[in-house]
This record gives sequence, structure tokens and C-alpha cells, in this order.
Amino acid sequence: MKNEFVFDGVTLLVTHYNRSQSLEQLLKSFRLLGCRFADIVVSDDGSRPEHIAYLEALRGEYPFRLITTPQNRGLGNNINKGQDAVKTPLTLYVQEDFTPTAIFPQKFAKALELMQSEPELDMVRFYAYFEYPYLKPAGDGFYRMGFGVLKPGYRKFYVYSDHPHLRRTSFFEKFGRYVEGQKGDVTEYTMMMSFLKKKGKALFYKDFQGLFLQKNSEDEPSTMKRTAWRESENFFITQLRHLYRHLKFNFDYLV
Repeated sequence: MKNEFVFDGVTLLVTHYNRSQSLEQLLKSFRLLGCRFADIVVSDDGSRPEHIAYLEALRGEYPFRLITTPQNRGLGNNINKGQDAVKTPLTLYVQEDFTPTAIFPQKFAKALELMQSEPELDMVRFYAYFEYPYLKPAGDGFYRMGFGVLKPGYRKFYVYSDHPHLRRTSFFEKFGRYVEGQKGDVTEYTMMMSFLKKKGKALFYKDFQGLFLQKNSEDEPSTMKRTAWRESENFFITQLRHLYRHLKFNFDYLV
């Protein structure tokens, strides 16, 4: 008999756009790991009719609430309306192209314990593209993120991220709502700055790709489009990108 992990007081919030099979894989993975949440909210950003039909069919297998919109309105609106629907004290936010690993339930239980024992914590991060540069041990693989404007480098600013994380459902009361009508990168960046300026506190799981895998298939590729200069590996473009970010991040934080 498989272990069952019941996470009372937690809603799984998933943002979705035209990747219904990826969503199915995510929900199936949580079920196979024995994860049960108090509620599941899927916030759709105006997907094509065939994907909406697939979501409706999935509701017969997985009990989730589907929050829709008649047209695509961007990442900010999609997270806002999804978060508005959450009724539990804590929210596990995951985009539909992620899959939890086998050790996720045990580590998530620890994250819940930390959030419940430390009211000053605003979020716990479970995934990243790189290790945050300033960390102090918090136990069981989790580390406190130590932002300081005088610390060297610009990666210190990446305390907040839209990648999978646990947060308090009252998040908007402290940090405001996500900016709407902007590209996804701008939406995330704006919330990152709000999180820093309002002294947000976060934990970071040091094995930053050990709890979730990000999966994009040929049939359902990533829907996030970035400009060429952001993706280029050219040495000179990379150095210019680093300099630009260093100047912009510090300016936006200080001004």
C-alpha cells in the first residue's frame, strides 16, 4: 500500500494555457505520489476549445475547480484570478509543465512545518535555474535566502520566482497583485521587486531541481516567448546582458 500525504490547509494552484496533457501528467504525478490537497484550482488563460474540452474531461478523473476567461489575458491575470479562488491559508503554486519527484511529499511536509512554525516566512521555493548565491541553513535541505543590496552580483535579487513555491494565501495583502497587461517576464520581475522592497522572507531548497522536473514536449512546447538577446550564448551579448541586469536591478530597487 502506497503512502498517503494529506496536506490540509493547502490548495494546489495550477496556471494553465494550451497544455492540457501536461496538466494531466502533473495531476497524475501528485496522485501517484499519494499527495492529497484540501483543494485544487486550475486557472486557465483562454486556451483553445480543444484544450478546454480536455480539461472538462479531466475533471471527471481529478476533482479540481476550473477558473476560465473568455480570452487570453496574460500571466498576471491568470495568477491573480486563480489566487483569488483559493480559500485555504496556504497555496502551492505550480505551472502546468512541472512534475514532482519521488521525494517531493516528504520535503513538502517539512516546508509546511517551517511555514507554520515561522509566521514571518512568506514563501518556500522548490525550483530554480541556478542556486541562490546567499544562503543560510534552515534544515533538511532548506536554506534562508539572504538579500542585501550591498552584496555583490545581481543574482541576489532573485529571491522571488514564479517557479513552483509554497506561499501564504494572504500574499497579495503584503506584496500586491501581479501586474496585468504585460509580458510574463515583466510580470515576474515586477513582483520580484515588490517582494524585495516589502522585505519578503523566503526559503530555498538547495537541490533546486531535485523536487520538480520541468517537461516540455514537442506536442506541448513552452508558451513563454523570450527575445533573442535573452537566450543568446554569445560571449559579448552575455556580458552585456549581465551588465544591463546589474544596473537595471539596482536602479529599480533603489529608485
